This record gives sequence, C-alpha cells and structure tokens, in this order.
Amino acid sequence: MAIRQIGTSSDKAKGARGSSLRDEQAYVTMLYGLLDAARERGERALGEVRAAGGPGGTHSARLERDVSAAEHEGRLAQLDGIERGLCFGRTDDENSGTLYIGRTGLRDDDYELKLIDWRAPAARPFYAATPGNSCGLVRRRHIYTRQRTVTGIDDEVFDPGRLSDSDRATLSGEAALIAAVSSARTGRMGDVVATIQAEQDRVIRSGLPGVLVVQGGPGTGKTVAALHRAAYLLYTHRRVLERRGVLVIGPNVTFLRYISQVLPSLGETDVVLRTLGDLFPGVHATTTRDPAAVVKGDERMVRVLRQAVRDRQRVPKSDITVDADGVPIPLSREAVLRARARARSLRKPHNVARKLFVTELLTELAWSEARVLDRPFDDSDVPYARERLWGEPGVAGALDALWPLLTPQRALAGLLGSVAAIRSASRKILDDSERMVLARPAPGSSPPEWTVADVPLLDELAELLGTDDSEQKRKRREMERAQRLEAKYAAEVLEITGVADLGMVDAETLADWNRDNGPALTTAERAASDRAWAYGHVIVDEAQELSAMAWRMVARRNPSMSMTVVGDVAQTGSPAGARSWKSMLDRFIPGRWREERLTVNYRTPSEIMAVAADVLASVAPGELPPESVRSEGVPPKAIRVSGESALPDEVARAARADLSEIGGAAGGRLAVIAPDALVAGVSASLAEAVPGDDPESLDAAAAVLTVSQAKGLEFDRVVLADPAGILAQSPNGGHDLYVAITRATHRLTVVYAGDLPAPLRRLIS
Repeated sequence: MAIRQIGTSSDKAKGARGSSLRDEQAYVTMLYGLLDAARERGERALGEVRAAGGPGGTHSARLERDVSAAEHEGRLAQLDGIERGLCFGRTDDENSGTLYIGRTGLRDDDYELKLIDWRAPAARPFYAATPGNSCGLVRRRHIYTRQRTVTGIDDEVFDPGRLSDSDRATLSGEAALIAAVSSARTGRMGDVVATIQAEQDRVIRSGLPGVLVVQGGPGTGKTVAALHRAAYLLYTHRRVLERRGVLVIGPNVTFLRYISQVLPSLGETDVVLRTLGDLFPGVHATTTRDPAAVVKGDERMVRVLRQAVRDRQRVPKSDITVDADGVPIPLSREAVLRARARARSLRKPHNVARKLFVTELLTELAWSEARVLDRPFDDSDVPYARERLWGEPGVAGALDALWPLLTPQRALAGLLGSVAAIRSASRKILDDSERMVLARPAPGSSPPEWTVADVPLLDELAELLGTDDSEQKRKRREMERAQRLEAKYAAEVLEITGVADLGMVDAETLADWNRDNGPALTTAERAASDRAWAYGHVIVDEAQELSAMAWRMVARRNPSMSMTVVGDVAQTGSPAGARSWKSMLDRFIPGRWREERLTVNYRTPSEIMAVAADVLASVAPGELPPESVRSEGVPPKAIRVSGESALPDEVARAARADLSEIGGAAGGRLAVIAPDALVAGVSASLAEAVPGDDPESLDAAAAVLTVSQAKGLEFDRVVLADPAGILAQSPNGGHDLYVAITRATHRLTVVYAGDLPAPLRRLIS
C-alpha cells in the first residue's frame, strides 16, 4: 500500500523537510549546470562548423557543412525545449538505488548518468508503480520547480518499513496530478511528463506495430498521452521513425496551435502537424459544415469517383474530323474505341493510361493525313508525324476532349458542378436525394472553396488519376545528359592538372562534388510536401470524426498501419463519423487494431460531469462517462433570458462576470461556446473576446468559439450559449452539447431562452 503523507507540524519535521529541499535543489542545480555545458558545447561546435564553410569550397563540402549545422541546430533546439522542468522526479529502488527522472538523459564529465530520460526503460517504474504493484520502488518523489528553483516535493512511499526516521519526516506534498489539473489554463496544452498515470503509461509505451485505439471520455488525458507516445516511439524506434517521420492529425488549426508546444518540450521537433483539411498538398480546407458530408464520407464514393473518371474517357457518337493547321483529317469512331480499349486494358491510372491513348490516335491521324494529302508514307515516318501533329492546337484540343489530362481539383469540380455528371457517375450507387445533396453550382472561373469533406475525395481522385510523368522523364534525361557533360569536363580537368595519374579521385566524383542539388530538407519538410509520403507512424486525434473516405486517405499515409487512434465515440459530432470503433476500423484493418480505455477524468469537476453524464445518457445510453477525481464545490448555474434576441447581451454579461473573477494574479481563460448561427452576435456583444478562428484566440483571456473549434481544448470557465441551438444545428447535436459542457476545468454557466433542454434539467432542480 502506498502512503502519501502531507507533512507534520513538528519543528523536527520542518527542519528535515527543509534539509530535503536543499538537497534536491543542489542536485537540480548540478543538472542545470550539465545542461548549460551541453548547450555551450553545441553552440561552440555550431560556430566552428559555420566558420569552416565560407562561400567557396566544393558543393560536397558545403552540403556536409549544412547537414552538420542542421544537426547542431536541432540538438540546440531540443536542449532549449527542455529548459522548463528539466528534472521532475526521483525513484528510490531496492536494487537500483536512487534515480532522477527528467526530460532528457544527462551525463557528467566522467560519463556517469545523472538524469534518466523519462522514456528510458529504467524510468518506467516512476509511472507504472501502483499500491498493488510497486515495481520494486520504496519511494516515488515528484519534484516541483519554477524556472531553476525547487519549490516543493511530493512523496509516495510503497514500503514505509524501509525508510529511515529522517526520510519519514520529509514525506510531504500535494498530489502532483491534482495540482496540475487544478492550475489555471495557459492557452497551450502542457506536457504531463511529470504526472503520467499508470493507465496513460500503458498507452504511451505500447508497441509500435498495429493500430492502437485510445478510447477515453472528456478529461482523461488521451490527447496528451498520445503526444507523449509519439515522443516515446521516436526515442525507442529512432532509426525507423527518423527516416519516415511521424504525422499528427488534429481536428482543426486552433487545436494544432494548442498542442504545438508539447512535443518540443519533450525534446522532439521533427514531427508533421496537419488537419484533415491540409492533408492534400495545395488545398487548405477549414469548413466542416457541409450538407453533403455524409454522402461524401461514404465508401460508395470510391465507385462514384471511379465511374466519374471513366466518364471522362469519351468516344464520339460518330466519326469526327480533326483540324491540323487547316488540313481536315478524318478520325473514325472505331479507331477511338480501339484506342480507349487498349488504354483501359493497361489497368493504369487515368493520366498514365492517357499516354497510350494519345499515341494510338496520333498514329491513326498520321496515316489518315498521309491518305488525305496523297503522299508517300511508311512506318519510319510515323514518329516524326506524331510529334508534329501533337504540336497542332487543333489536334491536341480534339484528343484532350476525348481523354483529358485531369487534376483531382478539375475532376471533382467538374463532377460536383454538373447534375448530369453526378447522375451518370452514381447510377445504381446513390439515390436521387443523395445525388441532389452532392450537386453544387458550377464554380465558373473561380476555384471552388473546398470543404474538409472534399479533401478525401481529392485524395481518392489523385490515386485514380495518377501522374503523367512524361515531363519528369524528359527532365531526368536532360539532367543525366548534363551530368555526362560535367563528368567529361571533370575528366579533362583531372588530365590537364595531372591529378588523374594519382588515382585519388575519379571524374564522376569530382563532378558530383561541384554539383549544387539545392538545400538539404528535413524529413518533416520533405514529407509535408509529398502526398505519397509513407510515414513511419500516424497519430489521429478526435478520430471519431473521420468518415470512411477520410480513413482511406489516412491509411495511404501509413501503409504499415502503425497508428495511434485517439477519440471518444460519445463525442462524435460529424454525421459521417464513427458510431463504434469496430464498425469503422474492421472494414480497413480487421484483426489489426487493439483498444486501450482511459476511464479517469482528471480535468472536469464532478459537479460539471454530473450534468454531462445526463447529456451522454440521452445520446449514447451504452457509453459510461469517465469518473472525475476532483470536485470544485460549486455547481454549474443556468441563466434564463426572456427571448432569443436577449441571448448575446446576457451571454456577454455572464462572461464579463467570470472574467472579473479570474483576472487576478493566477490568471485563467474563459470560452464562450455558442451555436454557429449565434457566434457573430455574441462576438459583437463581447468585443473583448477573440473569435475562435483567430490565431490569437488561444492566448486571449476570452474566446468565442463554435463547438467544432472548441474540440480538444480546455478552459478554466465556460459560458455555454443557447444549448437548444447546439442541439438543433446538427443531426449529432446531442454529442456536440456533450463536448461543449466538458470543456471547463472549474466553472460552467449556461445561458438559455425558452425551456432548458431535457438533459440539462439538473441545472434548475
């Protein structure tokens, strides 16, 4: 049984505690000295590398300098990121003695390990020890610091009989976890490396292969556990993941800004953060409210898109005439049919198969032109005739009309902008109501505004269309030709200078040294710009919101299917999202996923969670809410207004009252969460609050957000406006209400007009 003792009032105990604090301060000061020394070595090495590489020198030398400089800069960034809370724990083990746990490993000048990286196997007992299984620990100590000063200690003893009298006298402190979750929000998610709990540790240290589903209700720490898992995997499987990288997918840009500091604080800086709307290069989609989201997210859209692409491979109803610089050349329908059949038989993507289609018809046109002009012509003339005809606008235009070169954007805009195209592509797949909801006005000359639901369709089309690599092959041939000339010139230089006779370097190596291939890119930079990049591991947060089509897109980024999937099916707001993990994941990875459940709510007070439990029971009776571990002693309150028109002003008054209470030295943050239609009115009445789509919203004392913008975030206080409006604005409005209620860590105020929705009746009882 673990004992946590909260001090004693005796002078002897106070003296022992003071001595213990001084001892820990001396050790932490020594550790910061090692950190400073490591920084100095890194800065000195970086300066030497930069000084050694002036503007001259070979390309190879410049490249080596840049790579070395990037490595030193990355290491310095890691050292800077772990400055806060460098050391946060200590274990006293019956076998290993005393170990100090921190954000990185540090050794002294004699290479003796003075600080254990929290991800190392030796650190695991610090997180995994429980009263039922001490993992060999006698004592676990949390060390609190502010900047570089030790401000407190917090002990848990697993074997009191093995402690000395002086050690027993120093037992003290408040539970580290409760202290962390009770503190004021800062506008950024903090790491929990010092307060990881046993069930979170199981998630973090779970094996790399396969898909790990982390199911957890509000406040269970599933997001931050997943981020720590990314840091742990990068530490444990560095060689594998450093080459391919880690992708973290979040629900919105605000959320990504919110979590952006967690991984750097854990010493990891080379991770790609993206929303679903940003997974397709060149497209930035933020709109989540799409009336066609359910249809677009349905896996039947694969068949619709496949048929839409085939519909663009056209055959004329009769023979046609193609203009080649004023010469009309007949082209028979049968010839087009044969060319299409041969191109389709390749079973290649549309743009790749197009090359054969075009070549076949250019050959047909070349012979047809010779017959029209009645001139000698044989097989040796065909290649030249094809090249000349392809340069004729009339010929290129005619063939493009039959089998166009398509981009995903062009193909999707053409489909969604035409009722006839939708009808043709979805025959026997969609019903009339689904076709009507898909159709949208043709974009005209302006590019369409893509929604998040469109992005998986663009990605699917990219697979169906492929890339015509003729231009890339031409450029590669030119580059190879240039390299041969460079090698020839290098050989001449070696011959003239007499170096060739020494056998020290060959011509190809000399040419390569002096070739400039551009700046070296990090794994993250290369991966972010490459749609086909295969990541080593993918973390998907708020994963319950992903549609079947979105899962297909995510799976392409990680063919090995090594993922951490984080979410709560009780919070599914998208009508196209998951109703259960089994129903969604079994269709993609049957038998290759496992689930861990987080059951303890560390964030939401029990008073607020009681209200949330009523909402959950009304929308997902089979789901159990997580159990809260803390109480505020103050129940949520409800404020009724006379009519809907009065809502914005009353919401503003309630928000200002909360702001006046949390505006002290401790600080804190407030969120007003409202239905989409009410956000503008509330923002006008509460001018001091920052809208949720503004980058400054995370750092402001008050923000006005929609439910989708609030997902994954937490605030000290929440004013919830018009819960009935939230319920009514979406088919999954009840799930949205559950999300909105559980964003607060201290106080909740609900402002409503008319009758309070039934699941919230507890507020007026």
